[in-house]
Amino acid sequence: MYLGIDIGSSSSKVAILDEQKRIAAVSVLNLGTGTDAYEEVMKDAMEQAGARKEDIKFVVATGYGRINFKGADKQITEITCHAKGASFLMEDIHTIIDIGGQDAKAIKLGENGQVANFVMNEKCAAGTGRFLEVMARVLGCRIDELSSFAEKSTKEISISSVCTVFAESEVISRLSAGEKVSDVARGAHMAIAKRVMGMAGRVGYEPKVVMTGGVALNQDMVRCMSKEMGCEVAVAPYCQAVGAIGAAVSAYDISHKKEK
Repeated sequence: MYLGIDIGSSSSKVAILDEQKRIAAVSVLNLGTGTDAYEEVMKDAMEQAGARKEDIKFVVATGYGRINFKGADKQITEITCHAKGASFLMEDIHTIIDIGGQDAKAIKLGENGQVANFVMNEKCAAGTGRFLEVMARVLGCRIDELSSFAEKSTKEISISSVCTVFAESEVISRLSAGEKVSDVARGAHMAIAKRVMGMAGRVGYEPKVVMTGGVALNQDMVRCMSKEMGCEVAVAPYCQAVGAIGAAVSAYDISHKKEK
């Protein structure tokens, strides 16, 4: 079997492929770099796959925490792994929008799913899951409730601040002025969509567009991305674990290339 592990800033993901290059296990734990979450998530994936340590022929690590992970045969960047994972899961993909806890990426694919261009935002929380966490806290709801709140929106509200700190103050002011929570929640989603759309424009995005990362679980966020980009944005299967799946595919490919 072949294992890929993606240790991100806020979550750890593991995927295992079998000898037929089929997904044998996927596990996600919402604890990331700086914790021992990788041990628990690997254990869970191994149990799902019915695998023992000696059954794993090759391990590829990706994500923020890949450098500190000692159990990998090879380390590969998350850009490459997201491209490989999304292409493995879906056909005819031209653009990937990945929004995680601490960063956002727009990746344009060329022939055979190779990375042709990418833009990454990793120095600012705006346009990331962290932005939504702050918005949920201010709005007094859980982050997984934001989508259902925003779906009830009847009025378009613009959150103009691109900085998370200033946006938080703006949202508080909006609520104090009597704006509905649902309208502000939709405004927060559109603010992210506009920021990420700017990144996608710089890479020269083309349909078919696929969204990966934990924020892809937010259905209203996906709708806002589709509206802003002017085309349907699909959600990848195992959206949180696409990077780990790409790492597992890389592990399979590298191992079989060595055998040849």
